[in-house]
Amino acid sequence: MAEFPNNPTRFDPYKNFNFRVKWDGAYIPGITRVSGLVRTTNVVVNREGGDPSSSRKSTGLTEFEPIALERGLTDDPAFEAWANQVWQYGAALGSEMSLGDFRKDISIELYNEAGQLVKRYNVFRCWPSEYGALSELDANANAVVIEHIKLENEGWERDISVVEPTEPVLQPA
Repeated sequence: MAEFPNNPTRFDPYKNFNFRVKWDGAYIPGITRVSGLVRTTNVVVNREGGDPSSSRKSTGLTEFEPIALERGLTDDPAFEAWANQVWQYGAALGSEMSLGDFRKDISIELYNEAGQLVKRYNVFRCWPSEYGALSELDANANAVVIEHIKLENEGWERDISVVEPTEPVLQPA
């Protein structure tokens, strides 16, 4: 079976630099890094009495690692606004957290070199457990200020409605 059924002449895997992140129906600008999507299923080991030579293994609890997003600091308030829904300094007692809407579903989309959507992952019930408003400031550095957010989540799945597009073939002029 070909690695890319709709594009049999393609041999290269997709690159990791062409992606977008979306929540609340909008793409979040400026994201430069998204950590990997990782799930781990624990192993439950048990043994029957009278069977000293081997154990049996079965599936246990499945956990999903937090997702880290980074971007150069801009005036877009998306990271800070969401983090403030989880905890806001100076809010009245009992209203530090927005219980009704602090969780969001997000989408992470991957595009090929031609800008065509090739994969989408939907991540469920995310909420920010860590927010970094400013990276380290250093007058001797040659870098941009980084804002980051770490999202806890309750699982993700690949959106199977997104299928491999037929990639354009450029003809010589």
